[in-house]
Amino acid sequence: MEHNPGRLDEVDRAIEALVMVADQPVEPSVLAQLLEIAVTEVERRCAALAARYEVGDHGFQLVRVAGGYRYQSHPDQVAYVERYVLDGQSGKLSAAALETLAIVAYKQPISRAQVTSIRGVNVDGVMRTLVQRGLVAEIGHDPGPGQATLYGTTALFLERLGLDRVEDLPPLGQFVPGGDVVETLERTLLADGDPRRRTRTPAARPDPPAGSDAALDGDRALHPDTRPDVPQTPPVIDLTDRADRADRAVRTWGDQVWGGVDAAGSGVVDLTDSGVAGAELGGPDEA
Repeated sequence: MEHNPGRLDEVDRAIEALVMVADQPVEPSVLAQLLEIAVTEVERRCAALAARYEVGDHGFQLVRVAGGYRYQSHPDQVAYVERYVLDGQSGKLSAAALETLAIVAYKQPISRAQVTSIRGVNVDGVMRTLVQRGLVAEIGHDPGPGQATLYGTTALFLERLGLDRVEDLPPLGQFVPGGDVVETLERTLLADGDPRRRTRTPAARPDPPAGSDAALDGDRALHPDTRPDVPQTPPVIDLTDRADRADRAVRTWGDQVWGGVDAAGSGVVDLTDSGVAGAELGGPDEA
């Protein structure tokens, strides 16, 4: 039977069928075992199939990701695929999750404490989410004190990004701005007032009421001559007036208490206003 170069042989068709039904990338060693051929032969045939699909302008590709082969839609059909897959769905990762995932991807193996140190916030909840989604997993323990759990990305992470190895991640250097950009950014922040450089202005305090201790302290600060350590002229006390008031209070107290009841009928006289509160006053001698 004459071989038709336009047709696929049995091995190529078997590779297509196996990769098509697999729910994850199929490793070349698995294909080689199933087809009973060498691993290098599997890789050669897969590369030939991928080139064949590309030349034929198909809407799908055979690509190598996460150490295996899989079929995926062609990049130029992304608009239609997104319309089909993402319409009405909200399973996207948050910005915090994406930032944490990027740190783990580029710094793995890494502990939660190290991720927290880089981000400046607690990442326990975000890490749990990434582990539950299968994008991050425990890959070992730090040999140092405490033996902290170390995390790294999974094969699902590579599969979702369309990468074969972690080393295929784009280098960070191409995302770092140049020195001129950094200098311009710093000047802009300083001109506009970088919130991180702002200092709080203390709120103005209302003036204390006139005559209060706070107001007096302020007056003393403004006028040093009125400070407490400067001797002041003692006030003049009219002892005659005090004696007269005390004498009147004693007479009133005697008339009311020894007479039976006070004017209010309570039998109690408030002497606080008379200036003799707390004084020991005796009644008239009993007959």
